[in-house]
Amino acid sequence: MWLTIISFIFVFGIIVMAHEFGHFATAKLNGVKVHEFSIGMGPVILKKKGTETLYSLRALPIGGFVKMEGEDESSDDPRSFSAKKPIQRLLILAAGALMNFLLAYVLLVIILFGMGSTSNKIEAVQEGMPAEVAGMLPGDRIVEIDGTSIDSWEAVIEGINASDGDPLQVIVERNESERISLEILPEIGADGTYKVGIQTMLEKSVNQSISRAGEQFVMFFTDIFKFFSQLGSRDVQGEIVGPVGIVGIIGEASQQGIWNLLFIAAYISINLGIVNLLPFPALDGGRIVFVIIEMIMGRPVNREKEGYVHFIGIVILMGLMVFLVFRDIQNL
Repeated sequence: MWLTIISFIFVFGIIVMAHEFGHFATAKLNGVKVHEFSIGMGPVILKKKGTETLYSLRALPIGGFVKMEGEDESSDDPRSFSAKKPIQRLLILAAGALMNFLLAYVLLVIILFGMGSTSNKIEAVQEGMPAEVAGMLPGDRIVEIDGTSIDSWEAVIEGINASDGDPLQVIVERNESERISLEILPEIGADGTYKVGIQTMLEKSVNQSISRAGEQFVMFFTDIFKFFSQLGSRDVQGEIVGPVGIVGIIGEASQQGIWNLLFIAAYISINLGIVNLLPFPALDGGRIVFVIIEMIMGRPVNREKEGYVHFIGIVILMGLMVFLVFRDIQNL
């Protein structure tokens, strides 16, 4: 129970902090007066007054906010949010989601480096399989297959499958210096792919972690975006969960270790970034729509009318949140 609570606070803490820091940093860089930078919602636990900004930590770890001069009210202050150029306001509004994306990518790099990435070095050779019969040993690094240079586990798999069952000329590097040529005859497995009976060794590589993190990020992003694009159709796979459901997911991940917890944190961070960019009132994406309308019209939208639209959006979002909480509880 306590592990789940601590994990939830940790995951949402770093995600919310990254999001709000994105708004805060870009607001400061563009000369906007920031009254408060808060992590959490509800009663204040800790607070510290800076030169002009109040920094606060609140009791409920379910959100946060950056209160800027002239964001939701009229202001004649030249440093107000509303006094800035449309492109500056658009950047400030989008920065929260962009920081969520950056956080997710950094977490994925850390995870993949910490866990290690698949490589062309062999961890184990299965007894009686073609690789062992040919003389391959654990610790060998496959550097060439049929004249093609090999530098990754994916290249090893691709080279084996390209054999069509014909003998492979494989060159391995042994003891970091000696090169040995082996002839291996792949066997076709039950899944229709060719196998030689080897297992990859996980290696810590900064370059591979950076590259693979990018691939994983793109996969997460496209899967989440695809899910939202399919909402309302029969093709949709998965479902939207509320706070209670998220707590359960984080709790399960925490039981499986820190890497799984960070993996879920990266996924939620991307999810939050995409949701905040949706063109819905009260969300950052909804506010961006009004800035774009202003850029097209050449004049700002009436602040009172915009505020009313965002208020309706907040009411709808709160109603959706309550609905999801009740549904999560029913599904427990």
